[in-house]
Amino acid sequence: MKAVIIEDESIIARVLEGKIKKVAEDVDIIAVLPSLKTARKWLAENAEPDLMFMDIQLSDGVSFDIFNEFELKCPIIFTTAYDEYALRAFKVNGIDYLLKPVKDEELTNAIDKCRSLIQLNTPPQADLKSLLSLLSNPASGSLYKQKFIVNIRNQWMPVSINDIACFSKELLNYIYLFSGERYQIDYNTLEEIEELLDPKTFYRANRQFIINIEAVHTVKPVENSKLIVRLKEPNHKIEIDMSRLKSPEFKKWLDR
Repeated sequence: MKAVIIEDESIIARVLEGKIKKVAEDVDIIAVLPSLKTARKWLAENAEPDLMFMDIQLSDGVSFDIFNEFELKCPIIFTTAYDEYALRAFKVNGIDYLLKPVKDEELTNAIDKCRSLIQLNTPPQADLKSLLSLLSNPASGSLYKQKFIVNIRNQWMPVSINDIACFSKELLNYIYLFSGERYQIDYNTLEEIEELLDPKTFYRANRQFIINIEAVHTVKPVENSKLIVRLKEPNHKIEIDMSRLKSPEFKKWLDR
């Protein structure tokens, strides 16, 4: 199968290309396109590939705009940071999505699904206009958790999501408020918490922290393209390390 990747972060594109080669030797990446502009030009000058991987939010627009100009019939796999709640209803025949960072098993399953469509000569069926509308609709915020319950001296106290600077995995899971207080929350893993949060507001920095965009004070690049994120006072003593692979995605998340 001949495939094209549309991704504006070169590191993320290289990692995805490497993963595809690892899990699907029959998939040949014939082009990596870094923007809507280059994607439009390539599609105008080349035959449609068998399969496409598209980041939803690109530096010069939204990848769905491509469908206004080209009637693509190949299966599409979206690579995105959008939460699965907003996309779950659209995981239908001919459309799939992978949450970043992309996991090998999920990538394998998505490619297998597309391979079956191609072998059966089944055209994609996906309501992309409705998908874009859903992702752009502010009301979709209701899909995310608005409050967390904490225990204080044998009493329950609701904490608004807007008051939470970060979530931390220590021996147990905790929330740190913008006011500096720390409270334990009754969740087993950060993965479980991450699924409940709006990805526009909260970012999974590493295995230990999920941070609120409003809590970020400074970001310092260090060796090997890694980052150290410091939070605003009174949580300024918290330093969060971020890997080289996550750095471009995190910068893109901040710069909007």
